[in-house]
Amino acid sequence: MAGVAWHYVLKFIITGDAAVGKSSLLVRLTDQRFLANPDPTLGVEFGSKLITIPEENKVVKLQCWDTAGTESFRSITRSYYRGAAGCLLVYDVTSRQSFINVRSWLQDVREHADPHLTCILVGNKIDLCADDAGAAAAAGGGPRRKREVSTDEGELWAKEEGLLFVEASAKSGENVEEAFECATRNILEKVRRGVFDDDRSPGVKLSKPSSGVALNEDIRGSCC
Repeated sequence: MAGVAWHYVLKFIITGDAAVGKSSLLVRLTDQRFLANPDPTLGVEFGSKLITIPEENKVVKLQCWDTAGTESFRSITRSYYRGAAGCLLVYDVTSRQSFINVRSWLQDVREHADPHLTCILVGNKIDLCADDAGAAAAAGGGPRRKREVSTDEGELWAKEEGLLFVEASAKSGENVEEAFECATRNILEKVRRGVFDDDRSPGVKLSKPSSGVALNEDIRGSCC
């Protein structure tokens, strides 16, 4: 891979209700830190991360758009669905309502995004659950909450809808990179099968940047 900074650029969107931890997942991915009290996302925030998929011998640049979870910004965030190759559909495992609402978010994604988009359902905040004592301890303690969505329930619904699935903690970092890597592997598999045309699909781009681009590049910004 000498002289190659990255092989593909993949566009991801992160969607779901407000306060499920979308911004915290993005910050954990790009900055390896936790936002204890993040400000509500107004419109869209952007982050970039380079990841390596060893078995593919590929370096992939993820361009991630964190969309606002409030209804007032829904028309704005829908425009970011277009051209996305991957989507993190996020709910809070301690909030059944956020899990119920992912059905509406998934409908939005399917109406406005590429039909071949790879979607992974992410149950966030497992560190808060009383029955996840190990995860909570690893995350440094903090208030416990009752789990309202079981792992089995989330996994079953994801299977029924043809989604990938993982539970994660933006606080501890558990399974955050794994969620993006899992979706990335699925997208690359689709590229190999010709589902995504890497020359014409907006969410998947072959990239041949100069060798001077650093491999640990992380970027965050905001829009609106």
